[in-house]
Amino acid sequence: MTKIKETSTNFANKKALADECPEIYASNTIGGQWALAICCYLINGKLRFGELRKKLNNITERMLTLQLRRLEEDRIITRTVYAEVPPRVEYELTEIGYKLKPIILEFEKWGKEHKEIMKNTKSVSKPQKL
Repeated sequence: MTKIKETSTNFANKKALADECPEIYASNTIGGQWALAICCYLINGKLRFGELRKKLNNITERMLTLQLRRLEEDRIITRTVYAEVPPRVEYELTEIGYKLKPIILEFEKWGKEHKEIMKNTKSVSKPQKL
């Protein structure tokens, strides 16, 4: 996962949009393939790294680590390390993270509805080429 250079036009455009529009800011914070999926699993409670890894079976350990760190930096999740052998680390949504629950449930509802529309649309007609 590479960061956008802070001197790039792309970075400046994203920052300007996020500063002006709270929806874009929120999308940038929890958007992406893995961040939202991680939040979806953590809505049901604390999970350990290995449990998240099993639930997100296509994610690499490195990517999961990077995503968890970013979510922690954004204060969406907390990381609790227990002084045990072997070490135990649990991840949990913060108070602001748990406020995503109704949004995620609406995303789920919308996703199912849109998927059904697309499935029905594909079987009825395909868009014509111009």
